[in-house]
Order: sequence, then structure tokens, then C-alpha cells
Amino acid sequence: MPIKTELRRTMTRIETINHGFSEDQKRVLTSVLDEIIPPSADGRLPGAGQLGLAGYVVEAVQKMPELAAMVAQGLSDLDDQARRRNAASFAALSRGDKLQLLNEWSFVLPLTLHTFTGYYQQARVVEALGLQARAPHPNGYQMEPNDLSLLDAVRRRPKLYREC
Repeated sequence: MPIKTELRRTMTRIETINHGFSEDQKRVLTSVLDEIIPPSADGRLPGAGQLGLAGYVVEAVQKMPELAAMVAQGLSDLDDQARRRNAASFAALSRGDKLQLLNEWSFVLPLTLHTFTGYYQQARVVEALGLQARAPHPNGYQMEPNDLSLLDAVRRRPKLYREC
């Protein structure tokens, strides 16, 4: 690998660990997120990038510095590859070209996990799926009544502890 390329990669890792993702990397990430979870054809569900998940994903991966460095470098490399294909940026590529490039990079798999996690926590997505966008408690979920007779055998046992 040429020294210039290796130096650029090292600097990208250091910058990511110290300062986070660059604006260019965030723009590429937004486009990548829309490929991982694209908008629905009927417009009910937004794409992950359109939903603004880039900030969530950046925050999630920065908790793991090695993953953050790998993702940041991957995003920079995707943009470089797009430019080699005579596109202005990764976002300017056709969907087919984007998918072809994404299938070549290993950082996409862990990025997919964080994208799904963030996406299905969004109230807009949960409501579009016909669910209530709320925490499970304090309202809780409806449960069938318990059959407390199942505890009778345990209740008949002698104490297995001593009083203090």
C-alpha cells in the first residue's frame, strides 16, 4: 500500500477517535443509511438516512473506537471509490452502483445492526407499523390472569432459610 494512502488512513483513524466523524463522512453515512433501510414505496416509512439516524449511528459506533475508525475509514473510502467512478460523491451514484460498492465493504454489517436498532426506536416508524410509540410501562401490556395454583407445591415446602 502506498505510504500516502496509509498515512491518510492513520490520520482518519486519529481524527475519528479525537473529534468524531467529518461532515463529508456524515453525508456519506446518511446516503448509506438510506440504502440499508430505504424509504417505503408508499412513502409511509422514511429511509434511515431521511429519518436523521446519522447522529444516532455515529454516537453508537463511537462507543467502540475500533469500530468507529473502521466505519469512518469505510465512509471515506466509499466516497473515494465514487469519485473514481466519475461521480461527484457517493450520494450521486445510482442505487445499483451504491449497492455494488456497499457489498464490497465489511464495515456495512455492524453498521446495519446499529441502523436497525436506531430505526425501530423512532416514534414515527413504530406508529407507521401500527404500534403505540410509548414505553411499555407504566401502562404495561395486557396479560392473561395468572394461575397461582401453580405455586401450591412451593408453598407446601418447609422454609429453606433461617430467621435472623
